[in-house]
Amino acid sequence: MIRIATRRSALARAQAHQLGMLVTERTGTPFELVPLATTGDLHPARAVGDFDTKGLFVDTIRAAVLAGDCDLAVHSYKDLPTPALDGLTVAAVPKRADPRDVLVTRQGHALSTLPPLAAVGTSSERRRLQLLRAKPSLQVLPIRGNLDTRLRKAADGEFDAVVIALAGLTRLYVAESLGGIGALGLPLKAAPLEPGECLPAPAQGALAIEARDDDDDALAVCRLINDEPSARRVRAERAFLAAFGGGCLAPVGALCTLTGAGGLELAGMMGDPVNRRVLRDSMRGPYADPERVGRELAEAMLARGGRDMLDSISRVRDDAKAGGRAS
Repeated sequence: MIRIATRRSALARAQAHQLGMLVTERTGTPFELVPLATTGDLHPARAVGDFDTKGLFVDTIRAAVLAGDCDLAVHSYKDLPTPALDGLTVAAVPKRADPRDVLVTRQGHALSTLPPLAAVGTSSERRRLQLLRAKPSLQVLPIRGNLDTRLRKAADGEFDAVVIALAGLTRLYVAESLGGIGALGLPLKAAPLEPGECLPAPAQGALAIEARDDDDDALAVCRLINDEPSARRVRAERAFLAAFGGGCLAPVGALCTLTGAGGLELAGMMGDPVNRRVLRDSMRGPYADPERVGRELAEAMLARGGRDMLDSISRVRDDAKAGGRAS
């Protein structure tokens, strides 16, 4: 029996169940899901930026594997902090789902057809900056809650649109016991945001499967479910993110694709929430060294103004903290 640690949300359980089915298909071993609440789940009303710690949505899941209570941890890779955790390794990246973001509305709007003053819900600065870059008149407002909650807020008219990850919507929809938009009875339609409109978060659409680095049985299972092209694309995106300090200052987006020549092409963005600026660039590099592609693109963007952008963000945040202490 393979015990798989996962978050408790419907989406997390759906993707963990699909992972378990893949494990059973490839190894013949049955699985059991172990749903756990993370720090982020226990404080749904607090904005992510209000927490001082990283790994809000993976902490208790990783702890269960380290303690030997579970064999594997399954994460949305984009939620995983870039620094590795001692004792654990990302041992597999199954075949990646569609990494794009998706615009969900009652009318079926694409970004280009949204009314000028439409209220769009997203918890992501990365999405907010890119949406406003494409359509500056939008009202982009914060939203919290799990995927079901966000969809219901769009259906109820609290927002004209919400932006979520297409992979999450797809995984929830195809889980027979959980359903998706149709099964929830919500009158909603979805339109993907193309990378030129909104680059996704690094590793969006990918799952990270962690195991203890001394658990030979679990590592053997992971080798059978790993998809190497997906893993290499994600490694380039994560190296790009890590070069900016893990995204702790600036919102970062990235998408790596395979080229026809057998290489990698990485598109990246970084944003300045204070001055509402977005910097984008792309680079091609070797399939054999995805980390190099990510690092070199980040270095090129830092030299093109990204470092000044980070300094500006840092000064504003330091001033805000100083003002808070003074009051």
